[in-house]
Amino acid sequence: MEIESKHFWVQPDKPLKLNKIRTIADKDFSKEKMQKEINETVAELKLLQEKLFADHRYAVLIIFQAMDAAGKDGAINHVMSGLNPQGVNVASFKHPSAEEYNHDFFWRFNRHLPEQGTIGIFNRSYYENSLICKVHPELILNEKLPCIRSVKDINNHFWNQRVKQMKRYEKNLHQEGTIILKFYLHISKDEQLQRLKDRINDPSKHYKFNYTDIEERGYWNDYMKCYEEILTKTSTPHCPWFLIPADDKWYARAAIANIVKEKLQELNLKSPVMGDKEIKRIKKALDKAD
Repeated sequence: MEIESKHFWVQPDKPLKLNKIRTIADKDFSKEKMQKEINETVAELKLLQEKLFADHRYAVLIIFQAMDAAGKDGAINHVMSGLNPQGVNVASFKHPSAEEYNHDFFWRFNRHLPEQGTIGIFNRSYYENSLICKVHPELILNEKLPCIRSVKDINNHFWNQRVKQMKRYEKNLHQEGTIILKFYLHISKDEQLQRLKDRINDPSKHYKFNYTDIEERGYWNDYMKCYEEILTKTSTPHCPWFLIPADDKWYARAAIANIVKEKLQELNLKSPVMGDKEIKRIKKALDKAD
């Protein structure tokens, strides 16, 4: 199975209609084939992770955004399962706390940015501020911004400024050596409903269920419009968005794993090589060691 990132890349500023884009793969792949593909790719990712650490010039930030039950947790678990946990940090972002609201909206994300040589994963991200907050603008009032006294003050100019802030933020990270890969898991409304039903019918998955997931389905079209705007306005060559068909969980996981592998390979990571003098000096010291 050959998966190339160019087939999933969201082109900057190109009109996007999510209801016209498939939520399933163009071809039918078996679960067994996808599991085999993932296992093989994860083995390659493990070697690339070691090179990433040894090279120590880059950090990698992987962002997952999607509607509820689209498979973010599963993708993270399966794609990153074979990597060295010491070099991977996963941060999940829920509703901001009182402390977090007392800072700028990037503050809580800055605390979890990956160090050089490591991989950071954001399960949801600062993009929530232009997604759920745009669907429910009253949430912005919690930030107590000087220029915002009421919902009426939250206009198109405000949202355009938020987009510019996020693009500047990512450009700065990129210039400092952070490779940013952003994945939108594209699930259909019908598939989401089926997964929510599966959760409530399986006691082992009750912890994942939140009644607000049902309520938010009533805003589906609003969310799709927000995603269309944010994906096209913030996808850039250096910080790309990848739109992943997510109705088939195993296909989505295989696609994500392959894209991450491809982008790490493009870095041409190299392990430091000792010079002959250094090797000779170390060998001499080892010979003298007790």
